[in-house]
Amino acid sequence: METTKWALDPMHSEINFKVKHMMIANVSGSFNKFNVDATTEGHDFTKGKINFTAETASIDTNNEQRDGHLRSADFFDAEKFPHVKFESTSMEKKSNEEYKLNGHLTIKDVTKPVSLNVNFGGIGKDPYGNTKAGFTIDGKINRKDFGLNWNAALEAGGVLVGEELKIHSEIQMAKVQ
Repeated sequence: METTKWALDPMHSEINFKVKHMMIANVSGSFNKFNVDATTEGHDFTKGKINFTAETASIDTNNEQRDGHLRSADFFDAEKFPHVKFESTSMEKKSNEEYKLNGHLTIKDVTKPVSLNVNFGGIGKDPYGNTKAGFTIDGKINRKDFGLNWNAALEAGGVLVGEELKIHSEIQMAKVQ
């Protein structure tokens, strides 16, 4: 079977996250600089490897002060740990469009196995003749499992930042010619 390489289409891709703030609402954010690449057998993503890297300094919650805090040693420590990384170990087909993407996520100096839900949108050709593949990827991690421990107690009880981090990504990849 022919090996196929896939590269990120950054104009049609995004990496987003949400976390509870004050236990009453979500704060959303994204990584503005990231890369995804894959190597597959033909067009079969269950027989391949997917890699993801995001620059921690590119974190963006639409609030400069909060973004600076997230880049600090209290959270991502972007100077010391410039990247978040994911390397797949397997991708299992669950139904026609639903898959489970398993791999190792590294944040700071902590690497742990994670499983993400994938909706495979399919493969098609764009108006310029490029072969594209589309995915929606969702998952949850406990931020404290990866050393993102900072928090503040609230006067009325509870904490400022929730532990569960929800990940939502829209990824489009182009077949490398």
